[in-house]
Amino acid sequence: MPAPDCRLGIDVGGTNTDAVIMDTADQVIAKAKVPCTPDITGGIITAIDTVLRSPAVEPQRITHVMLGTTHATNAVLERKKLRRMAVIRLGGPATYSIRPMFEWPPDLAEAVSVGATIVDGGIEFDGRDLSPLDIDAIARFLGRVGDAAEGVAITSVFAPVSPRHELLAAEIVKHELGDVHVSLSHEIGSIGLLERENATILNGALAGVARDVADAVRRALATYQLRPATFFAQNDGTLMGLDHALQYPVLTIGSGPANSIRGAAFLTDTPDSLVVDVGGTSTDVGVLVNGFPRESSLGVEIGGVRTNFRMPDLVTIALGGGTEISDGADGVRIGPRSVGYLIQRDALVFGGPVPTLTDSAVAAGRAALGEPRRAVPYRQLLTEALARADVMLADAIDRMKTSKDDRALIAVGGGSILVPDQIPGINEVVRPEHFDAANAVGAAIASVSGQVDRIFHIGPAGRQGMLDEACDEARERAVAAGADPRTVQIVEMEEIPLAYLNSPAIRVRVKAAGALGGLPEQHMHAHLARQARLAAPTEPTAPSE
Repeated sequence: MPAPDCRLGIDVGGTNTDAVIMDTADQVIAKAKVPCTPDITGGIITAIDTVLRSPAVEPQRITHVMLGTTHATNAVLERKKLRRMAVIRLGGPATYSIRPMFEWPPDLAEAVSVGATIVDGGIEFDGRDLSPLDIDAIARFLGRVGDAAEGVAITSVFAPVSPRHELLAAEIVKHELGDVHVSLSHEIGSIGLLERENATILNGALAGVARDVADAVRRALATYQLRPATFFAQNDGTLMGLDHALQYPVLTIGSGPANSIRGAAFLTDTPDSLVVDVGGTSTDVGVLVNGFPRESSLGVEIGGVRTNFRMPDLVTIALGGGTEISDGADGVRIGPRSVGYLIQRDALVFGGPVPTLTDSAVAAGRAALGEPRRAVPYRQLLTEALARADVMLADAIDRMKTSKDDRALIAVGGGSILVPDQIPGINEVVRPEHFDAANAVGAAIASVSGQVDRIFHIGPAGRQGMLDEACDEARERAVAAGADPRTVQIVEMEEIPLAYLNSPAIRVRVKAAGALGGLPEQHMHAHLARQARLAAPTEPTAPSE
């Protein structure tokens, strides 16, 4: 039997669950696309079973499984399967004016919180104590919430400068409540107290969802007596080990679009480009920079809650293969409803009663699916809808461009049959092989990363010493997340000087990435060559005076 050397990539979308198996040469040897199920987990199990039954696959060769999933997003949006959290802010008396979860939608706050408190503590911007940490107040609060708390979220003022009060509070939680999941804000978000606090609470609330998904994958693989190393895709297009994902599930929320963008880079061997990912429900337009998704400089809102952790910079529109079409008072109406994973039952060309954009693509000759004759009675409606969809798509693409020059566009996703060959401002539409499974490919080939986003006060070691410390910490986080230490490289570095302070301070963001630990040696060499080509590190620019 050949040596174990294959990877299984899985990505769960709103319409389909995709799976691919890739060998040491980074070739796709099997792929599957199956409809999602109402519980989503069923789609994962079916996709794994389908791809492992391919004649070209020997299941025992699977060494690693990489999963990108919408479970976390759906749990927040649907207010389901969320853990009940005790919320502690270390910031009294300075932050009493705004309570924790102040802006949360009431139904989400009720689903998540068993109680919140603000106690004295926190850090000044220069690293000194804002006020002494009130250990007794923390213990009293934990005594009140007792067994009702399934997790604890701890946020300190200026924790990105120094986490010491959060770490002390975590020790108190461990002493009072035992082995309960604890989310610490300095590990989740960056500057911005309320947004970082929100992200920390969501992280703890999602811990059970991540564990349920991991258990479902294990059950599916156990059928084949497989116990591969399991990784989750995260928001920046890289991976983290299973233990890391169970501790920080909120970092998986943007994994779907990030996987598609990374897959587009790999399938076209292109480090910089525009990417459009069209699914069954929505379309995401993003940008490749050095082989990774360009990240948004702004915080994102999830289920009505503002956060500040990094997400892919995207323009998302309600346009997909399952988007419903109807006549409106002002002409043809597109969406926002979608038949989603029921497209093979409800779309016209599959014998259903609902006109969809897939029917439009078939009627226009952009795709050969189902029975085209069933769309003929709706030809005018479908033609008008496709013309309007083309305008919506062109506008979304134009919003992501950073210059007026024509650019190439990589089209991926099962719904990319909707993308026309001619788009204003685009000189070429690239449709790579396996475009329909680019998201699963992106998960299968992804690196493992570690990221640091901290404020440093420039000390005796100077600027270079500060940068070296940040780089070392990023490398350590990448290794802790599952990267092979031999392959870890700095792939991104950013400095933001902070003005109007008594002492010089700089906010530093550093990302390190490396190959999965435990992969065969030949794959390590291939990974290093690709990473050097697509994600070469760049030197940061020295701050100007």
